[in-house]
Amino acid sequence: MKFVNFIQGQKPNLGVLNSSGKIVSFDDLGIETNDMNEFIIHFDKFKHKLTDLDSKIAYEIPQENYLAPIIEPRQDIICLGINFLDHAKESAKFKGEKFEEREYPVYFGKRCNQATAPFGDIPLHADVTSQLDYECELAFILSKDAYKIKAKDAKDYIFGYTIINEISARELQKRHKQFYRAKSLEGSTIMGPYITSVDEISYPPKLQLQSYVNDELRQNSNTQLFIFDIAYVLEELSAGMLLKAGSIISMGTPSGVGMGLNPPTFLKSGDKVRCVIENLGELCNKIKNINY
Repeated sequence: MKFVNFIQGQKPNLGVLNSSGKIVSFDDLGIETNDMNEFIIHFDKFKHKLTDLDSKIAYEIPQENYLAPIIEPRQDIICLGINFLDHAKESAKFKGEKFEEREYPVYFGKRCNQATAPFGDIPLHADVTSQLDYECELAFILSKDAYKIKAKDAKDYIFGYTIINEISARELQKRHKQFYRAKSLEGSTIMGPYITSVDEISYPPKLQLQSYVNDELRQNSNTQLFIFDIAYVLEELSAGMLLKAGSIISMGTPSGVGMGLNPPTFLKSGDKVRCVIENLGELCNKIKNINY
């Protein structure tokens, strides 16, 4: 199933796509929550109502009415850095560090007060950075609390998958020698267009991942090329650290980001960025010099 957050009648609603790609609202299904976090945490209480979707009233909603599926994550997003070998090599060139020689994952937090809609605008933040960059990533959402779990059980803890464009300010990243500030500018987490439930995607996911800037292909890889896969990440992170239901973990980006081009090429006002992952839909956003 594909779960969405959308605007209808001037207010946000949750819904699920039917087989025609139209939205059946939770209101019409008798699901009494308007908070995706609550829906995920209490999914067992609601799932019996997600039946016979093609017989229910459904709406065709314009793209601009889609919101991020989880608008306000309850915790910082957990991100992986340098989790594709090709991206490790391009990062090493840009920063002068040998990331590809590290034996352990790079984890960092990304503050997200409010996720940007899948077809919304991305603020340029020209007063803070001149090196705004894109990163197309697969993210997964936990269905329940995870603590000291084994890799073989990882799938049992996944609610579903979504796309994140993990916008980064490269000179801040380089200046501060770590990722948090560079990754946490307002509007820098683009998410959506929906959450695809774990049962719809073969596990472990082997999904083609692409990004485009102004329709020029920039990134083109597959999630089977992760250096550290989802099972490894969940076992390691949950060893001594409680991961709460609804937590979002973003698995890193492949090569082809702006800093890896020759010469490095960063986003500017008016650019259109598309992030596409097989079976998960796409994000399409314009860079705008707007106050945020």
